[in-house]
Formats: sequence, structure tokens, C-alpha cells
Amino acid sequence: LLGVAASWLGLAACRWLRTPATPGTRLDLRGIFPPLTTPFTAQGEVDYSRLEENLHRYATAPFRGFVVQGSSGEYAYLTPQERLAVVSRVRQAVPRDKLLLAGSGCESTQGTIAMTVGMAEAGADAALVVTPCYYRGAMTSAALIHHYSQVADASPIPVVLYSVPANTGLELPLEAVLTLSQHPNIAGLKDSGGDITRLGLIVHKTRTEEFQVLVGSAGFLLAGYAIGACGGVCALANVLGAPLCQLERLCQEGRWQEAQALQFRLIEPNAAVTRKFGIPALKQAMEWFGYHGGPCRAPLRPLSEAQLEELRRDFSINGWL
Repeated sequence: LLGVAASWLGLAACRWLRTPATPGTRLDLRGIFPPLTTPFTAQGEVDYSRLEENLHRYATAPFRGFVVQGSSGEYAYLTPQERLAVVSRVRQAVPRDKLLLAGSGCESTQGTIAMTVGMAEAGADAALVVTPCYYRGAMTSAALIHHYSQVADASPIPVVLYSVPANTGLELPLEAVLTLSQHPNIAGLKDSGGDITRLGLIVHKTRTEEFQVLVGSAGFLLAGYAIGACGGVCALANVLGAPLCQLERLCQEGRWQEAQALQFRLIEPNAAVTRKFGIPALKQAMEWFGYHGGPCRAPLRPLSEAQLEELRRDFSINGWL
């Protein structure tokens, strides 16, 4: 791990940027992936013991793997060294047959390449690369195609594109997705936008490529499976992992009426822990279900009493509490 951190600090950055591309092995992304939250101590440090305890509990669910350092993991508030350390600890704690997708996106192409290589050294099976967005006005299709192509060329592990417009204010353009789907080291896309027409078109237009689409929310998981998505990266899986895996199974078996009934019960809890109240609500719900959620890092704030009551209602009226 110390070697990984040293690499991030730049000791090997020039070597990475000169390393010829070696396309990674295609991954089977079919299944449910919880985007892990990051537990913190009362002093605001990463609580690795509680992270490992959560992983031990998740071992009973038939997840395909885990996303580490995604949006739910508060990656934007972690130092580069912490991001790498969390990935390393998760890799040590979970079986090798569980895929580990590590969020390696940074604002610059050079920074993203360095972080991606660091994530690979820490044990990630694939890199989940969010769109750079600080200069979003300049993030044209051409700029994003160049960015992702450079990252994929340099990455020793497969790359998964990540579009999350609610957080970035930027949707990865369809034109860019279709072009990048042809890259031999880009395995797929996680799309959290919720536009099913767009997702269906991506699945349709990439059907001749080895390109896989993951839906980025439990709120439209059934719809995603109906149009050909291969799985989901769902924040709600941190809390209701077994029901989400059950929904996956119902869709695979074509039991659509049962799947619809279950999907209806997931919509309001999912909205509560994502777009309505965000990560503080997700961590609070984890506490109710026996996991370690705990505090967020500042500037994220705890829920108010009114928000807490509404969150509880969203779960209870759907039969989860």
C-alpha cells in the first residue's frame, strides 16, 4: 500500500504515461453492485474496521461485486492516499470472485491515469471513471472521447464509463458513448441519469460490441433489465441488498409481475437515499438495518429531525421497517 501511495505522489507518474496500452480482459458485469459507503470515526478518519464489518455482512448477499470510491463513498472528500487505501482494504476483505470496480476519476486526464494505475495496483478489477466536469462548458464529445481514450489506452485494467449528471451537471453524450464503446479496453457504462430511452438506444447501438450497460439506480432497475442492461450499481443495495438481488433474479426469470410489485416498493426508499436526502440518509438507513453508516465528512451535514422522520416514513410505508 505504501508503494501505491508513493506512486500516486508522482514517483512513477512519468513511467505510467509512457507505458504502452495493454487492453484488459473483458469482464462479466452482470449482477448487482453496491457502491460502498465510507465509514468515518467521530474524529473524521476513515474507519477501516467498520468498513470490513460491513463487508462481512454483505458476504451473505449474492452480489456480483462492489464499487469502491463511487459517489456513495464520498470519494470527492477523501485524499488520494485514502482512496487507494480503501480500495486495498476492500480487496483484502472480499473473495477474488467478487469483482471490485474502483472509482478513479479525477479532473485531469493525467491525474485520472495515475489514479487508475494506482487503483489497479491496489487490487481493483476495473476502473469506474466519472466524467471530468469542473470546466463542463469545454467538455465536448471530442474532449471526452480524447480523455477516456487516453485513460483506457494507459490503464492496465478495463475501464467503465460513468455518467452521473445529478452530481456533475454533465451527461456523457450519446455520441461519445457509442464511439468509446469500440475501444478494446472500455468494458461498459454506468449510467445514473435515469433516461430509459437513452439507455435503450445505447444497448441497441452497441449490441455488436462487447459493451455492457449498468443502470445507476435502484429506481429504474426493472426498466433497465427490460431494455437489456446487464446489472445495476445501486446505492440502495447498501441497505436492501437481498431485495435488489431478488429483483434481478425475477427479471432474469421473466417473472415480470412479481418484479414490478417489488420495484414499486423500492422506488420511494431509493429516492430518499439518493436525490432527496443523499448520502446522510443512506448512512442513516444503513444504521437501521444493522450496518455501520455513521457520519459523513463535512461539509455534508446530518439529517434534520423532519428529514429523519420523512426518511423513516419512506421505508416504513413500503414495508421495509
